[in-house]
Amino acid sequence: MSAASDSARTVLEPTARTKWLSGGLVILYALVASIPLLWIVMTGFKTPPDAIAYPPKVFFSPSLEGYVNLFTTRTRQTPEYMQSLPPPETWYDALVRTRNMVIAGPSPIGGRYINSLIVGFGSTFLAVFLGTLAAYGFSRFKVPIKDDLLFFILSTRMMPPIAVAIPIYLMYRVLGLSDTHLGLIILYTAVNISLAVWLLKGFIDEIPPEYEEAAMIDGYTRFQAFRMAVLPQAVTGIAATAIFCLIFSWNEYAFALLLTSGTAQTAPPFIPTIIGEGGLDWPAVGAGTTLFLLPIVFFTIILRKHLLRGITFGAVRK
Repeated sequence: MSAASDSARTVLEPTARTKWLSGGLVILYALVASIPLLWIVMTGFKTPPDAIAYPPKVFFSPSLEGYVNLFTTRTRQTPEYMQSLPPPETWYDALVRTRNMVIAGPSPIGGRYINSLIVGFGSTFLAVFLGTLAAYGFSRFKVPIKDDLLFFILSTRMMPPIAVAIPIYLMYRVLGLSDTHLGLIILYTAVNISLAVWLLKGFIDEIPPEYEEAAMIDGYTRFQAFRMAVLPQAVTGIAATAIFCLIFSWNEYAFALLLTSGTAQTAPPFIPTIIGEGGLDWPAVGAGTTLFLLPIVFFTIILRKHLLRGITFGAVRK
């Protein structure tokens, strides 16, 4: 019996050549997938002429003009006016003057990033919090028509969000939620909660209920048992769910464009509107996109161990 199992394990074990080939394919895929991101980062360090050069420039003299244009509002002036100005006090002022422009003030990009942080993390917290409670209820209690309710929750994810854009716009206008942080947080939470419930229910199903029963025998309430026995073991699932919910809220464009105009506008609808001398200021767009990617990258890196365990949790059962 042991010899047969050892033989089967030997047959299933991949060869060294297969491992090298698989690793090479993964590295090749990662390199190809990284090209657009690398090009965006490079564009942020180009000058406007280099950004629109044809053929595209791979080697160029780096410049911070894109980042300066991203964070400032500039006005073009006559050569006579430029000569009458005192010497520039900062390096970015001198950089702007090379284009015969002066800095008129800061751009709205700072406020747009703050809005993205408020809406993205706020809706993620609510979706994960409510999704965890709902998933625990579906997993542990006998809920009437449970399967129908779970399917209904999942079906809300099947419909394209843009299909309900007009009704939501009219409803938000009547309720006074247009161009507000609360309106976007509620909307993104409603969209994400179906994903959160389904993901977290799978994780909680894998946690044996005997842990809670033992805690309640010791005198703990149901909520205390949930907090002390279930939540610590569901951390990986919660982290993975939080990342997926944050990615949607952070990148969402259509609703942010339709329901906001200034006060609560997030970065995705603002970045494509950055206008330069001859149309879109591509270095500023590249700089804004690069900075926009950083919070998601850092958040994913912080939770990478939980994410790796979360996406594979329950894949192999004993």
